[in-house]
Amino acid sequence: MRIATWNVNSLKARLEKVTWWLDRARPDVLLMQETKLTDAAAPLAEFAEAGYELAHHGQGQWNGVAIASRPGIADVVTNFGEPLRPDRTPDVGDDEPLAETRMIAATCGGVRVVSVYAPNGRSVGSKFYEAKLAWYERLARWLEQAVDPAQPLVLGGDFNLAPTDQDVWDPAACHGGTHVSPRERDAFFRLCRWGLTDAYRLHNPDCRRYSWWDYRAGAFQKNFGMRIDHLLVTRPLAERTIWSEIDREARKGKPIPSDHAPLLIDLDQPGHPFDAGWEAAEARIAARTPSLT
Repeated sequence: MRIATWNVNSLKARLEKVTWWLDRARPDVLLMQETKLTDAAAPLAEFAEAGYELAHHGQGQWNGVAIASRPGIADVVTNFGEPLRPDRTPDVGDDEPLAETRMIAATCGGVRVVSVYAPNGRSVGSKFYEAKLAWYERLARWLEQAVDPAQPLVLGGDFNLAPTDQDVWDPAACHGGTHVSPRERDAFFRLCRWGLTDAYRLHNPDCRRYSWWDYRAGAFQKNFGMRIDHLLVTRPLAERTIWSEIDREARKGKPIPSDHAPLLIDLDQPGHPFDAGWEAAEARIAARTPSLT
């Protein structure tokens, strides 16, 4: 079974790219974030044509999460099983995450999958930062109250958080900002203490490969990125995970790609093979980077 996560940065704008990638990587389950669609506008027919059932939780201009699945979708839960709170500042975003469409869960092929889109936080100490931490607190409490860590579960999505200095291109440039602050990282590791494992690091313990790059200043070409998209798995799935990779090639080409790349894991046996593009890219980057010795 292959499970993937991808912040698509507008499903309407990237639909051609997403359907291309479904054929390229052939995941059994794809978790998506930042769809920026209402539920009524979700492209059910296009996913059905590609062989996927789609569950979508969206509000339109902002946010939006979804699950696309080949083996079917059951027991859908959104917003931690609670109604969305009234949005008092609909033109702002990120300040009221429990009034925003940021979480959807379902059972697909015997695995509980959860797609999340964490708030950005904007700047340390701001109301947006505190709202981000409050949302992480709600996520942790939902796991503790509604989920058994002994069951097969994948929590995946855009966490807007780099767990360690290894997960950013330049720790010095990031320290003091959001995505790398101690309180954010503690929120991430609280999820791990509950019973989740970072599936990517199981199979890539030392590499500096990222899942997000700014569109500006040639950040992608220089590999000035961050690993802020994650697939966290409970122990039963950690034992079944045999491979994990970030598909760098999906961040390239036309139509204009998302600023995020898909992250994948394979359970039990290898999925459809493809070249994620890292070895060639890293060789090019190393060749044009002056030696520090």
